[in-house]
Amino acid sequence: MRIYKVGGAVRDRLLGIPVTDIDRVVVGATTEEMLAKGFRPVGADFPVFLHPKTGEEYALARTERKSGRGYGGFTFHASPEVTLEEDLIRRDLTINAMAEDDQQNLTDPYHGQRDLKARLLRHVSPAFAEDPLRVLRVARFAARYAEIGFTVAPETLELMRQLSESGELEALTAERSWKEISRALMENQPQVFVEVLRACGALKVLMPEIDALFGVPQPEAHHPEIDTGAHTLSVLEQAARHQQPLTVRWACLLHDLGKGLTPEEEWPRHIAHEFKGLKLIKAVNERFKAPRDCQELALLVGEYHTHGHRALELKPSTLLELLQSFDVYRRPQRFEEFIAACEMDARGRKGLEDRHYPQADYLRGAATAARGVAVQPLLEKGFKGPALGEAIKRERLKALKAYKEAASA
Repeated sequence: MRIYKVGGAVRDRLLGIPVTDIDRVVVGATTEEMLAKGFRPVGADFPVFLHPKTGEEYALARTERKSGRGYGGFTFHASPEVTLEEDLIRRDLTINAMAEDDQQNLTDPYHGQRDLKARLLRHVSPAFAEDPLRVLRVARFAARYAEIGFTVAPETLELMRQLSESGELEALTAERSWKEISRALMENQPQVFVEVLRACGALKVLMPEIDALFGVPQPEAHHPEIDTGAHTLSVLEQAARHQQPLTVRWACLLHDLGKGLTPEEEWPRHIAHEFKGLKLIKAVNERFKAPRDCQELALLVGEYHTHGHRALELKPSTLLELLQSFDVYRRPQRFEEFIAACEMDARGRKGLEDRHYPQADYLRGAATAARGVAVQPLLEKGFKGPALGEAIKRERLKALKAYKEAASA
């Protein structure tokens, strides 16, 4: 029995990046031997075990054979005869197909070290094209390592293009797709994820609503970058730069989908794009079964982001309706995330990345003013039921009028 560290643990150590997850492969062992040593089995599809003391994962060396469509369409074979090189060749990228023993002796049969130095994401073997999930994985790695100069090797991008055209991407489950998408959005350069998917044709298959934004112009006075797709990527880049949570990044990605529906004869204006985009945002949300908080914020940002930009001009009554839509009294954090998404949208414009966004503090102040209305005095005056609701609304409107006047003074 020989045990090796494999994959990301080796890759990141060689890159000088902190190692977070350690995967180990066991060569020359049987399931019975692992159980006899106290390892606990956890793998449903192939033999994976948890160490009896550390709880870390150990997988038996295995080979795989394509047997159906999609990510799960594989038959695995694990036995003591499977070599380390046979296990490594089934991996996606050369930089993930290296192994090392406890003395850090490196096994690198597919030249991962060479590609680390060349800053290339290159597939290990033609079997790469058998797993459609790898299109998303490579795009995610591109987003993760873009800041240190990594790019996708042309021949790997070509395989990804073939996969995108094959129909295999449509066999991916929503859950697996969302796992890769959500992880990619939380990388330091999430816009690169979208760029790579677009470059290989996968964006058109997985998110045609976003792909449709490229080549759609916007008024140059408001959007110096002009192209709506380029703007979306810039907004996503700003969201990462400002370390926004996943909910905000997802909303940033989807906020302008309605502009893809504008007839060409109306370009570069996009009248009512906020409302038109809601059905598209809902479709993307459902396609990937995004978590509820991501779905809700994306829809709210899509509908109201221009309200956020015009916050200082809004009438107190409109401002109150906006606050009510977000239920700021019970869910203040969601409104804070809306403000963040609006600010990222404003910053995601060429040359305006560092411009002050006074709307943020103004909206926060408005929410504080509305929340400051005390309910108890109204109860003491005898208001109850629907009448109480109307009385609270009147007092909140009065508070917002006073707030707007004070802010304008």
